[in-house]
Amino acid sequence: MRKQLKQLVLLALVTLGLYPTLANAQQPERKLGWYLSAQTYTFNRFTFFEAVDKTLSAGLNSVEAYNGQTLGGGFEGVMDYKMEPAKRKAILKALKKKGVKLCAFGVVNGNNEEEWRQLFDFAKAMGIKVINSEPKEEFLPLIGQLANKYKIKVGIHNHPQPSHYWSPQVVLDAIATANSKYVGACADVGHWVRSGLDPVESLKQYDGHLVSLHFKDLEAESPKTHDVHWGTGVCNVEGLIAELKRQGFKGNISAEYEHNWDDNAGDVKQSVINFRNILSGQ
Repeated sequence: MRKQLKQLVLLALVTLGLYPTLANAQQPERKLGWYLSAQTYTFNRFTFFEAVDKTLSAGLNSVEAYNGQTLGGGFEGVMDYKMEPAKRKAILKALKKKGVKLCAFGVVNGNNEEEWRQLFDFAKAMGIKVINSEPKEEFLPLIGQLANKYKIKVGIHNHPQPSHYWSPQVVLDAIATANSKYVGACADVGHWVRSGLDPVESLKQYDGHLVSLHFKDLEAESPKTHDVHWGTGVCNVEGLIAELKRQGFKGNISAEYEHNWDDNAGDVKQSVINFRNILSGQ
């Protein structure tokens, strides 16, 4: 009787959006201090709140948002770090009702000092733990100062070459210039493969400087390839997980599935299942 009552209470909480789905209760990565999220750019054909629902259906209950996505969910406008405080609070309330945490934001840049300050103000107000960015080098000292002030992490993200931050060494040089313990690297493991780099060896270079990841697996070692279910491609997911454990990494890992755009929630779900099975088996 007591077990049945507990199940009814959990079901009621799920229905009300006050508790993650029963599938989300099994998150072995949390024991390591990892927060497996969905980068809502994965669902960029949809509104932000549609992306949140797809995230939940994939077995996740936290998201990394990106600037410019149409909000939906009864809200006008787009996700924007310049939005007014009342809208910020309303969005947080709606996310809380769904049992979803907004834990990261990116890839986003400020064009001047005022915009960088607005971005950090937004992150603080929204409870965002890490801002992922590819900033102009001239802003790196300012970013370091703001990161120290707000105690919010900043991850320097890599797109494939010929983008400026394609190489781990360029990212490490930028981190040194920022000169803040809160500024580190956001490792996009798929883009390393697109740049002809070994993802595990590249990840090793970030030891002590890693603050977040954009996680992928790719079909082939080529600039023109596409995402596949994690663990079935060439990114060496087992090796990446083992290296994250070796480094004692703690932080956000965003699923970014850039394929099958109109119907990829199932792909993210299978990737999450594969990730957790690999993790549990190590």
